[in-house]
Amino acid sequence: MRGTLLFVADTLRRELKQNRPFRSPAQEGLIAIVRTSDQLRRVLERVIDVQGITGQQFNVLRILRGAAPDPLPVLEIGERMIEEAPGITRLLDRLEAKGLVSRARCLKDRRQVHCRITSEGLDLLKLLDAPVSAAEEAVMKPIGRAGQQQLIGLLDRLRAGSPVSQK
Repeated sequence: MRGTLLFVADTLRRELKQNRPFRSPAQEGLIAIVRTSDQLRRVLERVIDVQGITGQQFNVLRILRGAAPDPLPVLEIGERMIEEAPGITRLLDRLEAKGLVSRARCLKDRRQVHCRITSEGLDLLKLLDAPVSAAEEAVMKPIGRAGQQQLIGLLDRLRAGSPVSQK
C-alpha cells in the first residue's frame, strides 16, 4: 500500500514538473483534487461543447429539467449549481438567446424572475444524456464501483468539514 501511495505522489509531481516534495499531505491532497477535477471537467466539457453549450449552461439545463414542469427562481438555480456562478443572469441570458430556457417575472413577487427549460432545452439534454453518461462511466472506471463509493464518502466528508459549508 505504501508503495502505491509513493507512486501516486510521484505521478502528481511529474505531471506538475515539480522537483521538490509537497509541503504537507494536506497541500498534496488539495492539489491532487483540484488537478483531477480540472481534468475530469475538461473530459465532460469536450462532450458538451459539441452541442454549443458550456458546462455551466449544461448544469443549469439539468437543474431546470429536474424541476420541470415547475419553474425555478434565478437565485435558487444559483444555489443548486455544482460550481458557483457569479454571473447567473448572464448565463441565463445566453441560454434564453439560444431558446433553451424561458424567463418570466413571478406574479406574486415582481422582484423574482422564474426560469423554465424549453422543449428545445429538453431535446438538447436528450442528445447529451448518453454521451455524458458514457464519459462519466469512462472517467470513473479506473477506480471501480467500490472505489467510487469510497471516493464519494471521502469527498462528502471534505465538503462537510470545509469552511465554505460552515457559513
